[in-house]
Amino acid sequence: MLIAFSVAPSGTGREDGSVHDAVAAAVKIVRESGLPNRTTSMFTELEGEWDEVFDVVRRATEAVARYGSRVSLVLKADIRAGYEGELDAKIERLERAIDESEDDR
Repeated sequence: MLIAFSVAPSGTGREDGSVHDAVAAAVKIVRESGLPNRTTSMFTELEGEWDEVFDVVRRATEAVARYGSRVSLVLKADIRAGYEGELDAKIERLERAIDESEDDR
């Protein structure tokens, strides 16, 4: 399964509203998990089995909770039994489709 999630605290008391320290704590947990992952400016993507992926999301959320009085978690899942390596494979298929559509012009 693939999970895209974003977790951030609110009620941090920071004047600038920044949450980068909390997000860094979450991303560190994701990277230390050993599961395939990718972080962008808005989401972290994670690939693995149901229990291991949700364990990482839970621990990342708990890490963020230390930075504020509330936590916001946004999560999207792509559950496709029998597939692995989709974190990169989906992007590769997309790029091929774009290249092929440009060739058709």
